[in-house]
Amino acid sequence: MTVGVGTGAGASTPSEEELAEYEQERPARRLRPALDLVISVWCAVISVGVLAQVFFPLPQGTQFYLVIFLAAVLPITLLCYRGWKVPPFLNPFKARATDDPGITDWILAVVALAVCVYPLFDFDGYLERRQAPTTLDILAGALLLVLLLEACRRTTGWVLPLFSLLFIAYAYYGGYLPYTWSLAHQGFNFDAIIAQFTMGTAGFYGTPLSVAASYIVLFTIYGAVLDYSGAGKFFIDLSFAAFKRSRTAPGRTVTLAGFLLGSVSGSGTATAVSLGTVSWPILRRAGYPPEPAGGMLAASGIGAILSPPTLGAAAFIIAEFLQVSYLTVLGYAVIPTILYYLGILLAIEIDARRHGTTSAETSDQSAWRLLLRFGYHFLSLFVIIGFMAVDVPPFKAVVYAVVIQFGLSFLDREHRLTAGRLFKALAQGTRSVLPVAATCATAGVIVAVTTQTGLGLNLAEIIVDAARGLTDNHTVVLILTVVLSAFAVLILGLAVPVTASFIIAAVIIAPALVQLGVTQPEAYMFIFYYAVLSEVSPPTALAAVATAAITGGKVMPTMWQAWKYTLPAFLVPFAFVLTDNGAHLLGQGSLIGMVWTLLVSMLAVAALAVVTGGWIVVAAGWLERLVCVPASLLLLYLAPVTIAAGICLLLVAVVINLVRRQRQTPSLAPDAMSCPNSDGRDELSKFRRTR
Repeated sequence: MTVGVGTGAGASTPSEEELAEYEQERPARRLRPALDLVISVWCAVISVGVLAQVFFPLPQGTQFYLVIFLAAVLPITLLCYRGWKVPPFLNPFKARATDDPGITDWILAVVALAVCVYPLFDFDGYLERRQAPTTLDILAGALLLVLLLEACRRTTGWVLPLFSLLFIAYAYYGGYLPYTWSLAHQGFNFDAIIAQFTMGTAGFYGTPLSVAASYIVLFTIYGAVLDYSGAGKFFIDLSFAAFKRSRTAPGRTVTLAGFLLGSVSGSGTATAVSLGTVSWPILRRAGYPPEPAGGMLAASGIGAILSPPTLGAAAFIIAEFLQVSYLTVLGYAVIPTILYYLGILLAIEIDARRHGTTSAETSDQSAWRLLLRFGYHFLSLFVIIGFMAVDVPPFKAVVYAVVIQFGLSFLDREHRLTAGRLFKALAQGTRSVLPVAATCATAGVIVAVTTQTGLGLNLAEIIVDAARGLTDNHTVVLILTVVLSAFAVLILGLAVPVTASFIIAAVIIAPALVQLGVTQPEAYMFIFYYAVLSEVSPPTALAAVATAAITGGKVMPTMWQAWKYTLPAFLVPFAFVLTDNGAHLLGQGSLIGMVWTLLVSMLAVAALAVVTGGWIVVAAGWLERLVCVPASLLLLYLAPVTIAAGICLLLVAVVINLVRRQRQTPSLAPDAMSCPNSDGRDELSKFRRTR
């Protein structure tokens, strides 16, 4: 993604390599111009084919289309991403001065194309042979498995391929386990395993790849069209023009820019990097230390993929798993999004006081003029929501949005989508989906094995039985299971991309939650949030690592600052899986129920802000912060008794802080208190240090 620099930002646009450096996806090759053009043409053709498929679907059905899609993207994935390092004499076709693929990569790409198109020569017969595959079927399927594992390794690293191999070993050797073990099954031979991967609807061509080929690729094309038509630059400019004079304006600007920019990038870490490159100089002038600034940038970037109107790629898989509309999934995310950004804004308010930040003039443009001139960039986003509201499928809605955005681009001479720019946008749309497609197809291994062996239900029973081994109380069992599930998803997300971690957790962990009475929407949304939050979770926290590199801050303190800003997103999911009223937070139930749970949860988020930020009316001491810990947890439980207790504790903390304020007021001169951003700031800082 390429994002323009806001006026007065004074920073350069990050390159694709800089963005990829901090993503869980590996950076792609830097191809020589001629080969890059060939690959771009192929990617643009794929984009056109994907768009055409929406209105002119292939008569052979979805699985036939998925075979074609994988045949189109797998070879170029092997060409565009680096493989093993080989000696130069084994790679004679690779020029020394370029990063082009070598002969090994070309051979793998040709083999990938061959084994992918193999089923198309007799597709109906191929499917009918599922129970008795031929030797050629097994050979082609085994080669496809190896090539997918290699493509996934090149794009995301070793973890998911190793997970997949572990599952394959379980499918093969599970029959040798003692029959008394919960994980034991009848066992499957190699032919049956490969047939399940390639000939069934739960393997390579299952739900994950179907979502990537039918939804995610369309949204990456839409994001590229938005970007090349100038929407990214407009969103940055608008954010910097919207807030100018308040001392909290820089922080609010970053938050708004991250929310808007995420609609274009679709990636939390990429959004944080793009945003940090532009806005760190402004945050520095405003007085933000590097670590809090980095944490704010990371939280703002991650918030974009937790929030409507786009969410992350895993949201499409949720819709497919639940067999509900994508608009319904957007509805699930509305109230958690409000609470997430409330937590960030409260943290910004507190940090502005703790660090004595000042306003920083960021733009000489008028926000209203920018809206009047370029506000049409919002139209295509509203079009997607509007069409889905009248039951237009999301894949059609996003195509309409692409067409509308293409037409609107001609209102801006600098960014109009002429033939050349449109070609680049279409090519970039498919290139952006290559790692996701490789991940989704490989994740089909895990889904297939889980379906074939019944592993999901068996693991669910093991998890629940482990919790029940400690206590018979259903509530405590549920709490223990949810806590273990949260840690499992976070640990999984540290090693694999969000989409892959969600798929794995959805087939293994979700059944355990459902077995204890949690509804499927609640279970899937819980897993979704924790899969995304792994990008700001120590000890890896890719988004925080990226922003720390930009601000020059220390990595671990930046991670903890990011955790501080995102804390509500870690705790709110517990509310909608642990409590009877938690479903209201997902937009389910009566309007009154949604309103009162939102208000109570907002109080809980405010209490959390006191705990992490240390401020109420004045700087909060350890006593107020300690009291607010149980207050926030009791409020989030959303039961009448716990709400009353939480409110009482929160009032106690406020009263203590007001008493503290009365004791502090005589110690400071009135002028210093009334003007904390000028000379009085030094006096206030001196007072805090001595306190």
